[in-house]
Amino acid sequence: MRDYLEFEKPIRDIEERIEKLAGSGASRASVQEEHRKLKARLAQAESELYSNLTPWQRTQLARHPQRSSTLDYVGALCREFVELHGDRLFGEDRAIVGGFARFNGRSVMVIGHQKGKTLKERMQRNFGMPNPEGYRKALRLMRLAEKFRRPILTFIDTPGAYPGIGAEERGQAEAIAQNLLVMSRLAVPIVSVVIGEGGSGGALALAVADRVLMLEHAVYSVISPEGCAAILWDDPAKAPDAAAALKLTAQDLLKLGIIDEVIPEPPGGAHRNPTAMAERLAKALSTHLGQLAELSGEELLARRDVKYRKMGPVGEPSQPGS
Repeated sequence: MRDYLEFEKPIRDIEERIEKLAGSGASRASVQEEHRKLKARLAQAESELYSNLTPWQRTQLARHPQRSSTLDYVGALCREFVELHGDRLFGEDRAIVGGFARFNGRSVMVIGHQKGKTLKERMQRNFGMPNPEGYRKALRLMRLAEKFRRPILTFIDTPGAYPGIGAEERGQAEAIAQNLLVMSRLAVPIVSVVIGEGGSGGALALAVADRVLMLEHAVYSVISPEGCAAILWDDPAKAPDAAAALKLTAQDLLKLGIIDEVIPEPPGGAHRNPTAMAERLAKALSTHLGQLAELSGEELLARRDVKYRKMGPVGEPSQPGS
């Protein structure tokens, strides 16, 4: 069963009529003609709707409960995945998963956020919001990848790092900061993909990469639209306005030079055709990994340094009269 978002009502109405017509079992020429017309209307409606989505509508698609997760993509793209657990300091955080796997015959380290599918699993995985031990687990795995000279693939899909008291007491900010520092100096290729929601430092802690990719309807921002609206206007209902102001869509971020590629999604979003989405993602990852594999560790570090220094350049203020 497909879950429809509020703005997808026109699509839902047409699809329900198509299903009802197909379920009638009628084979008359008039019925077949009506079915053909409805199919044409559906294709036109999808083209018009999904080619003109607002930033808020893209945010809703990025959060869609049926959207593929990190483990879905690992299962579709990789072989011989061996999940590794724990940060060797405090415990296991199921909001982040990772381990060695084989991608296109190449041994890689895969790490990503995992929100969960059912309510029970979402609670076990803290709705994809990691605690410090999750980031420290990711850091341990990235250092392990560097030790064995393995490329790193990360999948970003989180509302943000967990803001609970326990997380703060165990050093949430320090854990994220350590990831940023270490990822900037790892001498192995790193490719990150925002597959859904990329929220704040909780996302950035896995995204200091040589190449940062985003799915077409994913979002990536310093704060959620609801959080931004609550701070600026004291009104979460203004989330659509905040989403537009934040420039959080893949298209905006590509123009700003924050990401390196937008991967098109199937009509209606990645969840409508997970197989096709996985194939497109595999092609993009293979291309970028192949390019990065030709570079030495020194070249990777030099280019990564230039990449991030180019973001948000700040100049000296001009002097009066100059």
